[in-house]
Amino acid sequence: MCTRYISPEAGDIERHWHVGGRSPLRWTRDMFPSYQGAFIRAARDSASYERELVVGQWGLIPWFAKERKVRFPTSNARSEELDQKASYKHPWARGQRCVIPAESFFEPCWETGKHVPWRFWRAEGEPWGLAGLWNVWVDKETGEEVESYTMLTINADGHPLMGRMHRPDPKRPPEQQDKRSVVSIELQDVDLWLTAPLDMAATLVRLAPAEMFRAEPVVRVEQG
Repeated sequence: MCTRYISPEAGDIERHWHVGGRSPLRWTRDMFPSYQGAFIRAARDSASYERELVVGQWGLIPWFAKERKVRFPTSNARSEELDQKASYKHPWARGQRCVIPAESFFEPCWETGKHVPWRFWRAEGEPWGLAGLWNVWVDKETGEEVESYTMLTINADGHPLMGRMHRPDPKRPPEQQDKRSVVSIELQDVDLWLTAPLDMAATLVRLAPAEMFRAEPVVRVEQG
């Protein structure tokens, strides 16, 4: 599961995805769950289709939540379970899909027996557009609307790169570890992802080939 990524600058998002906010937006660039981050969706209040840049909490707040602080992790959603999990099945069924811009993201590698963070970029240097779902939660006491989103993941067992990440489960055989990867939505598929019928959008939830990635361990500087 991805629990950290680097968001691009506003200008880079606007240029790459041809989208902008209706008012000045601010978000955290070094993103962790519960932080405020940027995502792109089909505009909620437009009579015709257009892309909209939004800022919301990374960690989807489901409709049934009593408060905005969710007591279980919702920053990642398993794509295989979207139509089953109460937190995600309504946004998935309603087509509330989004693209999460990321310069890079981080995953843990345990091949040495210890947690070693790795950073992942696109090989050609462009930003990632990661698949997600969004939701608007309404505070019943104040009427405030709170934007939030989750990042989709997919099984990566057998993937030459992503299959190496995450701590192995000693109770599972090597071919059934359920290693996870983020899902990349390519630039030419953005409008399809944001607007297509459910069955068509589902075809875009797939593993990116290993040659699309550039990855390396993060070097930690020891404090003297």
